[in-house]
Amino acid sequence: MTGPAPSLSTGAAGARAAPTRLTPLLRLLVLTQLAFNIGFFAVLPFLSEHLGQTMGMAGWLVGLVLGLRTFSQQGLFVVGGALADRYGIRPVVLTGCALRIAGFVWLGYAGRTWTVIAAVLLIGFAAALFSPAVESEVARQAVLREEEGGGPRTRVLALFTVAGQAGAFVGPLLGALLLAVDFRTACLAGAGVFVLVLAGHAWLLPQHVPGRARTRVGGGARLLLRNRRFLALCCAYGAYLLAYNQLYLALPEEVERATGSQAPLAWLFALSSVLVVAAQLPLTHWAGGRLTARRSMTAGLVLVAAGFAAVGAARPLGWTGTAGLLPSASFVVLLTLGQMLVAPVARAWVPDLAEDGRLGLYTGALSSVSGLIVLAGSAATGSLLDSGLPAGVTWWVLAAVPLAAVGLLPRRREPAERPGG
Repeated sequence: MTGPAPSLSTGAAGARAAPTRLTPLLRLLVLTQLAFNIGFFAVLPFLSEHLGQTMGMAGWLVGLVLGLRTFSQQGLFVVGGALADRYGIRPVVLTGCALRIAGFVWLGYAGRTWTVIAAVLLIGFAAALFSPAVESEVARQAVLREEEGGGPRTRVLALFTVAGQAGAFVGPLLGALLLAVDFRTACLAGAGVFVLVLAGHAWLLPQHVPGRARTRVGGGARLLLRNRRFLALCCAYGAYLLAYNQLYLALPEEVERATGSQAPLAWLFALSSVLVVAAQLPLTHWAGGRLTARRSMTAGLVLVAAGFAAVGAARPLGWTGTAGLLPSASFVVLLTLGQMLVAPVARAWVPDLAEDGRLGLYTGALSSVSGLIVLAGSAATGSLLDSGLPAGVTWWVLAAVPLAAVGLLPRRREPAERPGG
């Protein structure tokens, strides 16, 4: 499947003409993403406050725990992707769901640092199994649909993103309601969602996906490590993901400073999700006729940097209350717009850089490299937040991360690659 980076559509006219009609398997996978995120986001947005306020962890340790969660998830995606290539998606997805249930239950009852870390690692590893299996199959089905004249692959991947964000909208609202009881209740509710997901997929997910050949586990890593253009995409995407993860580390601290509470976080997460649900497909359609993959990701990364700059510029003013939330809201809006340009395109790019039969491995590797970057960057960010530096400095440092990622994006090799080409 190795080839030049895709343009974002098969042409503006083609994008307009092709409705997003999904096969039953694609519908199931898109709904899977919705359910995954409802269960996940009922817990994750409130983990930082639980660790810092309830358990009294230092900022660097909170950052490390969150980074370990991301690494055990994104960093081990390559394992789940390789297993999906070898055994198919059904056993990998079902095993991941079972582990996620166990992890959420454990986190709800964890009262010591080592037990929290162990539960968080299990939660992350569960997603490292089921997410690359689902994502790689969605990408594969989207490419097949595109080749059969069903419209650009980015539209399917954008719809997948919309489903995920719809779940990310419902999840925090559910979690905020459950936190009125306690954090344990939120964890058990998240586990309950995955019980339903596990039961549904045991019933509906096919034993074998037609046309998906199983590949032996070994032999792909050597070729992957020689694929410089793919590794460049991984590094750029990892820098974006580090910036995106500040929704869970830097943003909660800023909201706490401005309002004295983290209650507005649920509304900010809801704002992000509503933006994606309402604007992802129109934005993907608009970009499809105008931007190459590289230009779309560049525009997205610049928007993400602008979001950090908005908070960095406002911090010296010391706004509090409703006015103090305006920079945070600007950050969320700009970060979300950047996400909508970056994430579907990066996923759509992978099949063109992957070796035949190794899409799961490459999809997993995209997240694994990102997880390594987030692991190192989250601990560093936590230290910056605790360092006592002048107001706003940390946010300006974070703004430089996505800007630096622009220079990492792979450059096209084919003169034929152009908007609408």
